[in-house]
This record gives sequence, structure tokens and C-alpha cells, in this order.
Amino acid sequence: MHFFVTGGAGFIGSNLVDRLLDEGHWVVVYDNFSTGFIEFLEGAKTFKKFKLIKGDVLNFNNLVKSMKGCDFVFHLSANADVRFGLQHPDKDLKQNTIATFNVLEAMRKNKIRKIAFASTGSIYGESSVIPTPEDAPFPIQTSLYGASKLAGEGLITSYCEGFGFQSWIFRFVSILGERYTHGHIFDFYKSLLRNPKELYVLGNGHQKKSYLYVQDCIDAMLLSIKKSQDKINIFNLGTNEYAEVNDSIKWITGYLKVKPILRYSGGDRGWIGDNPFIFLDTRKIRKLGWRPKFSIKEAVIKTVQFLEKNKWLLERR
Repeated sequence: MHFFVTGGAGFIGSNLVDRLLDEGHWVVVYDNFSTGFIEFLEGAKTFKKFKLIKGDVLNFNNLVKSMKGCDFVFHLSANADVRFGLQHPDKDLKQNTIATFNVLEAMRKNKIRKIAFASTGSIYGESSVIPTPEDAPFPIQTSLYGASKLAGEGLITSYCEGFGFQSWIFRFVSILGERYTHGHIFDFYKSLLRNPKELYVLGNGHQKKSYLYVQDCIDAMLLSIKKSQDKINIFNLGTNEYAEVNDSIKWITGYLKVKPILRYSGGDRGWIGDNPFIFLDTRKIRKLGWRPKFSIKEAVIKTVQFLEKNKWLLERR
């Protein structure tokens, strides 16, 4: 197949690109490199079936031209800066919602009908149903990021109904692993390198979140595309466990062999829109035969090991 991957130089995107190329597919990466890195595509560039286009999903004409000849779109590009969303309210709208509309319209012009979309468990807000299934009632949205992703889902499903598209929508927990470039593990590791004797922690450290190793995430996405052929396919992706922020701190500091004094900002969340408990029900994807190979603790350690070997990222983030 000919795949078009927006955000293909990013964390999840570049790992997915490597997998698709290894399986023998043609892959076009479309990325503006605002958060992605050319270094993540060094392996991909050795494949004859790989093509890289530097472009922005907000540049509609370039998007249409670049997508020509492809037959499946992985739309992974987005603003994932949940924490600072209120400082630039239009960023989520433009880079998540309007960008998704542009991708759908570019697909329509190129007669492409299949799309996989990186959504988020944040769309459930502070759900009263834990673990949270795909058909849980939607509460009030608590972040601009979650709201913009839910709007993107709405656009995609309406294109499925109106224009005969077929979609796979993945509601991720936080993803960990190689090429991870932002999030609490990145922040903690960078902070501990500067000062291993003290660590500042947002909230009270008891925020409970589920996490998933990136290769397990890709396994789930590719399996669902092969096995689930409904018009609209929606899957939660996560592990059957969760961890407190304090657990992550214990694993990271234990691996690094440091014992910092912990300074907490206090409260049950780190910032406005931070959900103190995210735990998704993943029975639907498991019914297809998928199981994660790595625990949250293993994923955290793998992430720290990657950052240890790639300290150049710390200077460029």
C-alpha cells in the first residue's frame, strides 16, 4: 500500500514509518518539523519506497499535491502541548481541528477514503466511569487539546457518513518509549541531570495515569486496521494498569541511582485541564487478540534509557 503519514518525523509517527517500511509498504512522510526531528528518519531514508515532504498541514494546496497517489492516511500531526493550551487558545484549533479538516478535504480531492487518526483519552475529560470505555458518556471538556481532538473525531466520522470514508480512531493514553520528546519523564530526567538532589513535582504526585509503550501502540493500530473493517472503528489504546506520578519518580530515580528531595506544588492536578485519573477500558482492542508486551514500569525505564543515549534532544527541547 501507499501510506501518507502526517507528523511522520515525530515520536509515534517515525516509529510507525519504520514499521510500515519494514513491512514493504510505500510511505510518504509529511511534516513541518516544528516538533519532529530529521534524525528520527535516518533509517527510513535508506528505503527506496520512502519519500519525505517538508510541509504544513495548514498549507492546503501543498497538502493536496503531496497526497497524490496514496491510498491510506495516518493523520498523526498535532499540537500535543496540553499543559500550555490556555496560553495560546488558537493553537489547538488550528493545528488539531482545522488541520484535520484540511487532511480530510485533501483526501477527498485525491479520492482517498481510508484514514487512521491519533486521538486521545483526554476527550473523556474527568469521566465518572473508570476504566473508561469507548461508549462512555462525554462529560464537560477540561482541556482545549481534548476539545480540539474530539472536534477532529466529529469531522472524521461525518466524512465517513457523508463521503463514504472509512476510519480508525485511536484514543491513546500517554505513549512512552524510544523517540519520546516531551512529557513528565522528559521533564524529570532533564531536571535530575541539572540537579539530582532536588525534584520539583506539579500537583501532589498522586495523579493516576495509564501509559503505553510505543511499539505496543503501533502493534494495536496495525492489528485493528487489519481485523476491524467497520465504517467507523474507535479503539482505546492503553494497558490494564495505571501508575501514580510518584511511581514514575520512584522508577526513574531508582534507575538513575539518585535520591532527590521532592518538592510538590500541591493539589490533585498539575495544571488546569490535567485529569487526576486516566484509565481506559481496552477490552475492545483486546478482543482482536492484542496484548501489550511491556508494563508501564518497563516502558518508563526504556524511555529513560533512550534519553540517556540521546542527550542532544535535551538541548533542542
